[in-house]
Amino acid sequence: MAVRIVLAGEGGQGVQAIANILAEAADAEGKEAIYIPNFGVEQRGGVSIAYVQVDEKTIGSPKFPKADIVIALSPRSVERTARYVDERTTFVYDSSLIATEKTDDPDVEVVDLPQNAGNIIGIPANDIAKVELHPRVFNVMILGAVIKATGVVTEERIKQAVQDKFGSKFEENPELKDLNFRALEKGMSLVERVV
Repeated sequence: MAVRIVLAGEGGQGVQAIANILAEAADAEGKEAIYIPNFGVEQRGGVSIAYVQVDEKTIGSPKFPKADIVIALSPRSVERTARYVDERTTFVYDSSLIATEKTDDPDVEVVDLPQNAGNIIGIPANDIAKVELHPRVFNVMILGAVIKATGVVTEERIKQAVQDKFGSKFEENPELKDLNFRALEKGMSLVERVV
């Protein structure tokens, strides 16, 4: 079964890194995987979108009109990803940065979420990363949520892909490996399987 994923956030949030890790993990499991990065004009500060498709069989087209799951990590990314949402889509957003109604928190922006989504899930990812883990592993926590929600690759395979990607950093700082794996597990604990 094909799984179509759109990940979006601000440049610097690590969207492209986790999309790349996801595609590499799927490929290592013998699946077909396509990852297409889309950057804003700016390296940091622009909206960054990653498109990932994973399937057991050959993927016919790198583009897709609608996603099975959309992950929006910033207010601007909600607007940029709305066109990939329909009644079959699970829309996941960072509720520590995005609100659906008026709030007194100056760091949270009120945004209209796509009402045509089949399922809408808010997770306080940014807050959890800051309080329980470390802001540097925010994106790895999101990767864990994507893995759990989609089942697109196994937990073992995604851990190996993270190890492959950050191995040299883990050798320099062994605590970083534990932190990343805890972030993966925390992300997986935030959602249920939806795809």
